[in-house]
Amino acid sequence: MLLAAGRGERMRPLTDHTPKPLLPVRGKPLMQWPMEALAAGGVTRLVVNTAWLGEQISSHFGPQPAWGGREALSISYSDEGRDFGGALETAGGIVRALPLLEDVFWVAAGDVFAPDFRFDPAALARFRAGDALAHLWLVPNPAHNPKGDFGLDEDGRARNVPADAGVPRHTFSTIGLYRAALFAPPYCGIPAGNPEGVKAALAPILRAAMDDGRVTAELYTGGWTDVGTPERLAQLQR
Repeated sequence: MLLAAGRGERMRPLTDHTPKPLLPVRGKPLMQWPMEALAAGGVTRLVVNTAWLGEQISSHFGPQPAWGGREALSISYSDEGRDFGGALETAGGIVRALPLLEDVFWVAAGDVFAPDFRFDPAALARFRAGDALAHLWLVPNPAHNPKGDFGLDEDGRARNVPADAGVPRHTFSTIGLYRAALFAPPYCGIPAGNPEGVKAALAPILRAAMDDGRVTAELYTGGWTDVGTPERLAQLQR
């Protein structure tokens, strides 16, 4: 699943007429970078959630885009803007798309630039063979998130630790592997398909699962930018 439903308020006025994931970065739409990486990793079916100016995204890529002269991905769209008038936040959007997803699935963000990240089939196989409900890729803390998000034990378990606990924390890259069971009780009470359009953040669900030891993680040190402001976008272009 590729997350592409946000309004991109901090990117205005660039996002007043263009959804943030379609803003160009180094010659192609920002969201096309993870799309191509997913395809290179063997993914053949993709769900993209949309809301703000979402029709531009579905019109641009269509149901089966082609890169390098070959069809790359079969895309389904979860149009939260059409169905509910706006984005459902990360967990709400994932639960909305669950009927379109398999039991184990990747999630990445269409507004994060990580050109070196590999959606490795071996990582998917390891996750399938384990008991974790989620596996997250964490990155060194950028200047805009100096306190990080989650801790990381030596055994590879992600930790829910407060920012003032004196324990090193890292920033969640937005890239992760998930089981559908994470988005069901006891961690999530929204019915699969989210028929009422409930808005829900992902972090509380992850933290609850971390408390039960059900989330693993690893540190990724390759290139990574959360393209959240015009200044970060301009820096990437330079």
